[in-house]
Amino acid sequence: MDCLVVPQNQENACRFHRRAGMGLLVALICCGLTAAAQNSTRQETSKPFSIRATHLMGFESAKSNCTGTLSIQYDSLQFQQTGKTSVHINIGSVRNVFLGEESRQVGGLPMTLGKAAAPYGGGRVVSLFSHKKYDILTLEYVDSDGGIHGAIFQLDKGQGEIVKHELTARGETVSSRTDQSMKQNAAEVRYENK
Repeated sequence: MDCLVVPQNQENACRFHRRAGMGLLVALICCGLTAAAQNSTRQETSKPFSIRATHLMGFESAKSNCTGTLSIQYDSLQFQQTGKTSVHINIGSVRNVFLGEESRQVGGLPMTLGKAAAPYGGGRVVSLFSHKKYDILTLEYVDSDGGIHGAIFQLDKGQGEIVKHELTARGETVSSRTDQSMKQNAAEVRYENK
C-alpha cells in the first residue's frame, strides 16, 4: 500500500496557512464591498433623477393636469411638460413634502356600461378590479420674495416614496400626512384635558 506520510506538525502548519489565507481573503472582499457601497451612495446623491408625473396644480408656468417629467438635478427640483420649457425651484426652498394616496376608476364609459350590464350584482365585483392607485406628492415651498406656495403632483403607486428618498438624500427634511395628523391629535387631546 502506497501511503504518504506527513509529519503531524507540517499538517497543522498547512491548516493554519489555509485558515489565515481564507480569513485574509474574506477581509479583503468585505473591505472592497464596503468601499464600493460608499462610492455608490455618494454618486446617487449627485446624479440627476427623473420620474414621470402629472402636475395637478401649483407651479405657475405649468398647466394644470398635464403630464411631464419631474426631475431632481443637483440642487433644483424641475417639472418639464412634454415639449415645453421647464419650471424649477431650489430644493433648499422646499419646507415640507407630504405623501398621500388616491384611487381612481379606470376604463371610462365602456367600463361603466359593462358594470351596469353585469347580471346579479356582478358590477360590484368589476368595480373591485377597475381601480388604479396613485401617490399624491404635495410640496410646500418658499419663493424668492418669501411667499409660501404649494405644488401637487400625481405619481404612479410607489414612486412617491422614491421622490421622498431622493429629496431626503439631498438634505431636505420630509414629513408625511400621518406624522402631521398624529401631532394634531396629540395637541387636541392635551387641549381637551384642560
